[in-house]
Order: sequence, then structure tokens, then C-alpha cells
Amino acid sequence: MKKEKKTHALLFLLMLHFTSARQSDYAPYFYDNGPSSTNGNMALFSISEDTPVGTQIYVLNGTDPEEDPVRYGLAFEKGSTEYFRVDPKSGNVTLIQELDREKQDEISVHVSITDGRNKVVETVRVFVTDTNDEPPEFLNLPFIIDIPEDTAPGSSIYRVQAVDKDMGSGGSVSYYLQTSPFTKFTIDGHSGILRVKPGETLDFETTPTHFVTVVAKDGGGKYKGKHQVLTSTATVTINVIDSQDMPPYFVGTPYFGYIYEVSVPGSEIYTVYAKDGDQGNPNPIHYSIINGSDGVFDINSTSGCITLTTFPSLLKNELYEIKVKASEIGPNNELQDYDVTTVTVRVVDLNNHPPTFYGENGPQNKFEVTMYEHPPAGEILRGFKITVNDSDQGANAKFKLRLVGPSRVLRVVPQTVLNEAQVTIIVEDTSGIDYEKGPTLSFKLLAVEIDTPERFSATADIVINLLDTNDNIPKFTSEYYIARVPENSPGGSSVSSVTANDPDSGSWGEVKYTIYGSGSDLFSINASSGLITTQPWTSLDAEVRSKYNFYVKAEDSEGKYSLAEVFVTVTDMNDHAPEFDEVLVEKTMIIGTPVKIEAVDEDAESPNNVIEYSIMTADPDNAFDINADTGEIKLKPYIKSMEIVQNITKQKDCKWSVVVEARDRGSPSFSTTAVVNIDITEATPLKGPVAAFLMKSRDNPLKALGMVTFIISVLVGVTVLISTAMYMRNSKSNRIMPARRIIKRRPRDQQPWTFKIPVIKFTNPGEKFLITNPESSLQQETGSPRLKPPPPIAPCLPPPPPSNVRPNERPRAVPTISGALASKGSKKAKSSRRKEGNISSALVSELKMKLEQKIHENNQGYY
Repeated sequence: MKKEKKTHALLFLLMLHFTSARQSDYAPYFYDNGPSSTNGNMALFSISEDTPVGTQIYVLNGTDPEEDPVRYGLAFEKGSTEYFRVDPKSGNVTLIQELDREKQDEISVHVSITDGRNKVVETVRVFVTDTNDEPPEFLNLPFIIDIPEDTAPGSSIYRVQAVDKDMGSGGSVSYYLQTSPFTKFTIDGHSGILRVKPGETLDFETTPTHFVTVVAKDGGGKYKGKHQVLTSTATVTINVIDSQDMPPYFVGTPYFGYIYEVSVPGSEIYTVYAKDGDQGNPNPIHYSIINGSDGVFDINSTSGCITLTTFPSLLKNELYEIKVKASEIGPNNELQDYDVTTVTVRVVDLNNHPPTFYGENGPQNKFEVTMYEHPPAGEILRGFKITVNDSDQGANAKFKLRLVGPSRVLRVVPQTVLNEAQVTIIVEDTSGIDYEKGPTLSFKLLAVEIDTPERFSATADIVINLLDTNDNIPKFTSEYYIARVPENSPGGSSVSSVTANDPDSGSWGEVKYTIYGSGSDLFSINASSGLITTQPWTSLDAEVRSKYNFYVKAEDSEGKYSLAEVFVTVTDMNDHAPEFDEVLVEKTMIIGTPVKIEAVDEDAESPNNVIEYSIMTADPDNAFDINADTGEIKLKPYIKSMEIVQNITKQKDCKWSVVVEARDRGSPSFSTTAVVNIDITEATPLKGPVAAFLMKSRDNPLKALGMVTFIISVLVGVTVLISTAMYMRNSKSNRIMPARRIIKRRPRDQQPWTFKIPVIKFTNPGEKFLITNPESSLQQETGSPRLKPPPPIAPCLPPPPPSNVRPNERPRAVPTISGALASKGSKKAKSSRRKEGNISSALVSELKMKLEQKIHENNQGYY
């Protein structure tokens, strides 16, 4: 119960509090800070029209008596533009629409403030202040005015007017003209009155229209914080109205008229035309003749047409100069200003006769002559008798002559004619008058008037019939001819055919052929057809001679000729079979070294003389191979030693035979065979100190070669030293005597010493150093015997020179040098060589012989 009583007491107190609060609630209100303030209720607030959009322009400011928070609002009349927006909490007012005072200078706004329970709304006026943002505007555009050309200088002709919507100095307007050096007008800067500039006059004939640009300028003012002056421009079109101040003038002068022989009285001669100088308001023109008519001309006063009043045959002059007057007709038909001109009238012949060509018997339009071709340049063709005439007079009788045809062959004289002339035709290019080009030449002779409108003309045919002369030489179709003929062709075989052409006619064009020159005796030519054949007894052999060249001559009946060269190649035929030097050939073969057999084919060309070698049979069989191109015969690869050779046959024979065939590649192919007996042997290793040296240097072949070179150099050096010592000794005597050498001859049975040095030739690693007999070695390598060079011998002594020996002087002895080259080998090496006999190394024999020959040559040079 106590709790319930307490609860009821609290509720009662709360109700009492709210009731007292409601009785003391007041509405919020704005602060009124005046029109110059930027916060408050915006009453009488002013804003410039050039304020940028987005600018905060004002702050609504108010309060609530109970100090409750307030919120602000801003509204506009329905249908009006909303220029401002307010932040409800802060009261900041922002411009959201561009202002224009000239469109709306006052804005009505409803501002409100509320504390959530009470809301206060006030209607305020915001004033938009002016800035200089509007340029002046011209009224009554466009400006087009008409003024007489005799308007006095300084006269007012128009007033332009412009207004400016701005206020203050920005709304005031002043005027001026854009600067122009030729302007004839001026304007009052305040009133805008346009005047003719003092001292200037207007002239319709010079400038019928003027364009003047007027500038309207305001008084200036601020815009967006800067001072600016705005201007506008307008163009005033001023049309000048013509006044009667200019005399008339003739159009199209000077004037020329003509009277023709067919004219009659009343014929129109010429029409003059004049215009009033005042084109804007022209007066009519009156025409009259004041002098020079001699009573034979009249003029229409209105049209200005001059006519003939008599027949041309009665005219006394050929030239008349008529003075014509053109006068303005005033408002009262009085004649006012005038102009005078001269009309020149010429009596001329009528061009009614064209040029005409005449021959000996009257008018003629074809002229023909017969002549020989190629007359000399500059020659006159006297066979033509041509006259040309034009019966008109003066300019009507003047015409040109022209020859139309092959260019620059003939020319005509004269080229310009007045009335009449004799026509001469002259040769200009003699090469164009050629019978071979055509037996007939045709030209057109034209006569054309020069200065007449009708351009009358005449035409005549010029025909030249040509007679031929022998003016051409026969000419071959080619400067040279190339022919091929097989060898062994029978006599009279066709080789080639030559052709020469002579364009002359008759017998001059007939060609006769002859042949001459080196090699022509084997050939003949048909004098009429030009067919070249071999002589009946000729037998051509390509192996003897395969190339022939000679000349052919083409000659006409008067001896004019030309030459051409003929080249004949005798083609080879396979008419020789290959031939070996011997049918039975003996060869010695060292195992591992091939032997060569060679056959010769006497045919001249490939493939007839190309030989292929093959083994027909062999004993034993399948023991040899042969190179088909070179003819080198070698053992089969499996035969590497004498043991294998001796095991192949039961008799252990080391001499085998092979039948070799040599066949050429011609068609048909020929062949021949030879029997080759081959003695098989094996290389024997070297012995002695030289062999030991070669064995040591077998891996260094340059060492062995260097030793041989050193020995030769020592021998040459010793010989040079001995010869130098002899020269020095002889030079010490009082007189110069030739060095005489006495050489002792050896007995005939004594063999001369020779210097034999084995030379290295590399083959298989196991057979590097072998010795052989030089003779057998050469036979094995070349397949044919080769002579051994002779040993070195001393040359014969020269005859003793004449000597003038004094009687009391004792003769001096002549020093002599003699010697022989001896081998430095040991006795053991010598005995081993004797025992080996003919079995020598094939690998060193050839170079050894070359060295011996070199020593022999050196000995001959120094002895």
C-alpha cells in the first residue's frame, strides 16, 4: 500500500510540472540588425547583380526565449524564381541563381524560424543593385539613308540613337565614328547627329554608296570588381542620289565604219552610243553630225545610227572622218551638256574572190612532174609552172602559201602573196625524195587569206613521179653469221645461208654472192641464193681444226657491195677410240700405293674425249679397284701386307695381271683394253744412322726437312767462300788475270760420289720411312719411264786469255781448286745399300732425285 501511494504522488508531481511548462512557452524571433547588416532577418538586404552563384550572401539569425534550438527556412512566391537557399541549422543563405537587375531588381522572400513548436514567418524584400553589364543598344536599326550628292558640307543628314539599360554612369551613352582615312562624315558625340564633314563634297559618279560605322559607348562602371566600359557598333548605309552635274560621254570609242562595193543608199554604216554622266538620274541623248559628212551621210538623232545617202560608186574619197555630237535633253527639251567624237568610215573592196591557181592553160588544181630521185638540196623543181591570183583589192587580196605533205621535204616560195605571184617549189631534204620509199610523192598546195573574216582558200594537188637510181648498196640481214657443221660431213653439205637485200629496182637490185678470206677454200657459196656449202672434196675434222671464219660479199650489178663475216664451228663426232701407249703394261706396286694407267682419246670435245676406266678381268679376281676417272689401280683395302698377297695364290706368286678397259662417253661409245702386269712388293724399313735420324723425326717432319735444307746451305756457303778467296787473291796482283781452274779427271771406271739424302713422304703411320729405287719409284708414280738426271760434272775450261808477259818476268802460277762431293754416311750404311740393290723406298726417291739435280745445277753455276 505504501508503494502504491508513492507512485501516485510521483505521477501527480509530473503532471503538475508539464502543466506549468505549457503555460510559459514563447515563440522564437529574428534579430533585426538593419539593412546594412549581413545577419538577421534579411529585411531590406541589398545584393549586387554580379554576385557569383554559390556565394554565401547572408546569415539568418534569431533566438528562442526558452533557449531551445531553432531551425531556419526560406521560401518564394509560387511560380517565381528561387534565387536563394538556406541551411536550416546554421542559417547560411547561398545564391543559387544568377541575378540580373535589368530583369528583376527586387526579390520577395519568406524567411521563417521555428523552435519545433512555434514557427515565425516574415516576408522581406531583397534589392538587386546595378553593375555595368549591359552594352548600349541602337534603336531603329538598320540605318539606311539617301542624300543628294550636292548636299552642302556640314549639313546634318541623320541622327542615330542608342540606349543603355544600366543605371548611373553605365547608362549614359556617347558616340563616335570608327577611324577611316576616306570618310566624308562626322558625328556629334552627345546627340548622335551625323553630318557631312566640313570641306568634303559627295560625288555619285565616284562613290554612289558610303558605309559609316558608328560606335556607341557607355560611361563605364564596375563589374565583378573591375571597371569596364562597354561599346556597340552599327553601320550606317548612305546612298548618294545623283544630280545633274556630269556631261554625256560616248561608249566604245574609237568608232570605225566601212562602205562596201555592194552597199546601197540607206545602208547602215555604224551606230554610235552615248550615255549621260549622271547615271542615277540620266537625261535622254540627242545625236547630230557637225562636220565631215560631205552630204553623203546622215544620223538618227535618237538612235545614233549613221547611214549612207548615195551609191558607193559616187563617193569621191576612200576615207571619211565624221564628227558626231551627243547632247543631253533638259526638262524643257533644251540641249544641255554634250560630247563630241569622230567616226572613221573607210570605203573598202568586198572580199568576194578566193585565191585561184593557174597553169599554162588557165585555172588548174593539179600539177604533175616526173624526175629522178635524190635531187640536190636547194634545187628548183622547174617542171612546175604555177601562178596564184586573188582578184580582190587591198587586204582582201593578201594570202599565204603553204605546202602540206611529208615534213621538210619541199618548201614553197613566196610564202606571202599580195594579189598575184609565180609559185616556186624548192627541194629542202633530198633524203625524203627516195624512190625506194615510194615511187610517187603527193603534196597539197594551199593558199589561205590572212586578214579577212571569210578566210577564203584554194587547194592544188602537187604530184611528183620518181625515177629510180642505183643509190643503195646490198645490205646483209646481219653483220655476222654463226654456223655449226658436224665433222666428217660429206662434201657439198649445207653450212649456212646468208641474205643481203638491195631495195633498188631492176638489175640494180639483183645481188651476187662471193666468198673469200682465210679458211674460205674449204667452202663455197651459191652466187644467187647465198647458200654456203662445203667443197665437194672437203673433209672436216674437228681434231685437226674446229674453227673457221671468212667473209661473204654481196655485190650489185654496178659493183656496190657490203661484207659480212661467217664463223663456222666444226662440231666433234665420236670417231676415235681411246688408246693406251702399250697393250701390255708392266707396273710395280708397293702395298698401299696405287699405280696409274692412262689412255688417250683424240676426239676434240667432251664427252667424246672423256674416258672412264674399269677392270674387265683380274688374276687373281677381286684383288684390285680402279678409279674410273683417273685410272689409278690399287689393291683392295683388305690386302695390307705381303703375307696376305702370298696367301691369295697357291703358287705364292707376287706378280698379278689386270685387264683394264678404257671407254669414252661419246655416242656411240668406243673402248679399248690393255693388260697390266703388276709386280707386288712391300716397302723395306730404313737402316743406319740416317734411318735412325728419320725414325726419330718421323713425328716431326719439319725437322727432317730443315736438316736437308741446312746441308744444302752449307755446301753453297763453302763454294761461295772459296770463290771469294780466289777473287781476293787475284785482286792483289799487279794485273788482273782470269781465274783458271784445273780439274783432274777421275778414272772412267771410278764411280762419282753422289749426295743421296732420303726425303720424307707421309703415308700410313706404320710406313712413314721407306727407301726405294729411284727408277722404279718414278715408274710407279707416273706410269711411264723417266730419265735419271746426270751427276754433277765440271764444265769445260774456257780458253786461256792472251797474256802480255814481259821477257824478264817470271810467270805466276794460277791457283786451282778441285774437289768432289762425298757422302758422309758410314761404311755400314753403304754396305746395306749395296745389299738392298733395287729394293728402295718409293716414298723418298723422287725428292732425292730433285735434290741431286739441284746440286748439279749449283755445281755448274760455281765451276
